[in-house]
Amino acid sequence: MEKKWYTISVYSENNVGLLNRISGIFLKRHINIESLNVSKSEIEHVSKFTIVVHTTEDWTRKIVQQIEKQIEVIKAFYHTDEETIYQESALFKIASHLLFDEPQIQNVIKESNSTIVTVNREFFVLAKTGRRHEIDEMHDDLEPFGIMQFVRSGRITVTKSKMPITEILDEVKTTN
Repeated sequence: MEKKWYTISVYSENNVGLLNRISGIFLKRHINIESLNVSKSEIEHVSKFTIVVHTTEDWTRKIVQQIEKQIEVIKAFYHTDEETIYQESALFKIASHLLFDEPQIQNVIKESNSTIVTVNREFFVLAKTGRRHEIDEMHDDLEPFGIMQFVRSGRITVTKSKMPITEILDEVKTTN
């Protein structure tokens, strides 16, 4: 089987220790988590983990099955990149003098559709939202000028098709 990018969405109760147990599932299988984001979801009192891995569908399916065995997990799904709409965000801290001394920096800002978040005497901060490769390209373009600090978020994603999580929760409520 060929390796592909998969996004795993995990809906769960917000309990201490769950992240550690989920990451242990990947550790046991020697699968690297490429990106991780945890936030509240569209459902009150339910958290959503968004985990990105580069592996086979067989391994992804097995991981999702193991994640669902965790007591706090309501449901886990996996999707290919083609089945989702996704973005990442990044911040770049650059020396302020470059904004005025290097015209190429202004071209990078314009061509990358990034935003200047703040400017002061010592540095300015650029924000970029986009796909991983777009942020990587901007990083490569800015690197020769010197990046003082760089940080990127984990992937955030929504599926193109309807997620059945709401119906699953409704079923649980009616059986209780």
